[in-house]
Amino acid sequence: MKKEIEIQRIRKRYLKEIVCQSRKWLVMAGIAMLILSIYNIVISWLLQTIIDIVSGDSSMTILQVGIIAMITFLIFIAAYVIYRVARPKYLYQAMLCYKQKIFCKMIDKNLSSFRKENTSQYLSMYTNDAKMIEMYYFDSVLEMIDLTVSFVGALLLMLWYSPILTVFGLILSVLPIAASFPIANKMAEAERKVSDGNGEFVSIVRDILQRFPVIKSFQAEKEMKKNFFRENERMEHLKYQSRYIEESINLWGTAASVMMRLGIFLIGAWMSVSGYGVTPGIVLVFLQLMNYVISPIERIQSILAKRKAAIGLIEKMLVSVQINQEQMKENKIGMLKKGISLKDVSVSIGNKNVLHHLNFEFEIGKKYAVVGSSGAGKSTLINTIMDGFSPVQQSVFVFRDTIRNNITLFKEFDEEKVKKAADQAGLRELIDKRGLNDSCGENGNKLSGGERQRIAIARALLRGSQVLLLDEATAALDNQTSYAVIDAVLSMKEMTEIIVTHRLEEKLLYQYDEILVMHAGEIVEKGTFQELMQKKGFFYSLYVVSKE
Repeated sequence: MKKEIEIQRIRKRYLKEIVCQSRKWLVMAGIAMLILSIYNIVISWLLQTIIDIVSGDSSMTILQVGIIAMITFLIFIAAYVIYRVARPKYLYQAMLCYKQKIFCKMIDKNLSSFRKENTSQYLSMYTNDAKMIEMYYFDSVLEMIDLTVSFVGALLLMLWYSPILTVFGLILSVLPIAASFPIANKMAEAERKVSDGNGEFVSIVRDILQRFPVIKSFQAEKEMKKNFFRENERMEHLKYQSRYIEESINLWGTAASVMMRLGIFLIGAWMSVSGYGVTPGIVLVFLQLMNYVISPIERIQSILAKRKAAIGLIEKMLVSVQINQEQMKENKIGMLKKGISLKDVSVSIGNKNVLHHLNFEFEIGKKYAVVGSSGAGKSTLINTIMDGFSPVQQSVFVFRDTIRNNITLFKEFDEEKVKKAADQAGLRELIDKRGLNDSCGENGNKLSGGERQRIAIARALLRGSQVLLLDEATAALDNQTSYAVIDAVLSMKEMTEIIVTHRLEEKLLYQYDEILVMHAGEIVEKGTFQELMQKKGFFYSLYVVSKE
């Protein structure tokens, strides 16, 4: 409960900051919408007056009405121009601030916290959730102004015209709303089924696309077509049922609306001929004004429900991006002076113990290989060191940008330093051929696997990183490229390197200062390649098996 109250407090402060930044445009758009809504009521009054002038029931002249119509029209044009400018600016400022705040909070998370999360939720925050928040929270403010002013203005004008006819009109206006109630629950259930079915359909299509090579390899095209056709038909049938119910609601609503209008028309006509002070113009305009009364009643519940849903999305976002500041401070470590020390380190994932009481000292400037069978805890060891030390992460991910920006990660560096780092990482040939400003393509598809790895190495060199952690970094590369990349890494002087590898190449293994052999979450052997081979223990067995 306390956590929910805290999130609500943060949400209010967060939204207040966004509104403050877009306040000028919101106020301008709100005032313009107010004028536009009032203009709709004025139009109704003008129509009533013109009709009564024609029928001889008004003391005003056509000239007077024409002057009023021209003045109000000019005001309408001015308000509409302001609204056309202010509303997009308001939404632009609000959504710009919203997305930037999400990103700043997300990027400030520590690596340990981020790893525990499903990153797809952040994609949703920037796409589906952002669109809903824009429509149902920020934009709905202007819509509620429109509905409120239209409702109040129309009701006041109707009461001014005829309180009795207004009462009859309100009673009859219940008909269109009541007509939709019996089917409304069915519509909600149908929409829920469509939403659920759409999620399943998208999941199936995604699976087919992701497994396309497997489908082709096993010649399963015919079966996939049957599967797709079946799911597609099921999905479209759900949508058909939803549309059918929607049309039924529209039919009942239209019929009730016609009855309401006929009722007002007949009652108004009777009051007009019976001398109750109702003119023909008032009768006709009442029908139009009733729309401004009924529409807000019909729509406000949906708008408020969607606005509440948008607030829920904002609160979900705030929960996701909250940062444990104390934990972040613990991870802020300065220059490496004495090496990296593991003292009685144990790690459990769920109910499984992955690392058991590890003790080891990684010395500055030395090269370490971490080897072992699958599931020995090698990757967990690297991740544990990364959580505690947080060096520059050597990810093979390449941004859809230039070679330069992928090396610098969008920071400003001296040109010579960038070229020097690229040369040391073995990118001279690539840069001579394509230049630093050439695009790497989406996901680095214009680069080879080895070139992507070398860009990651250049990032570390450019920043003068003291520690390089690589976890099976060359697993997807061929033997020759893998050898060249690791050889380049091991040739870097004064850098502490901890490399998890499954490729046991003799020439490379000789270059490591020490090899750690892991099994079942423990370091079972350690030493140079020559020492471990002479010992003929667990490492010796791994090496022999790898050569068979």
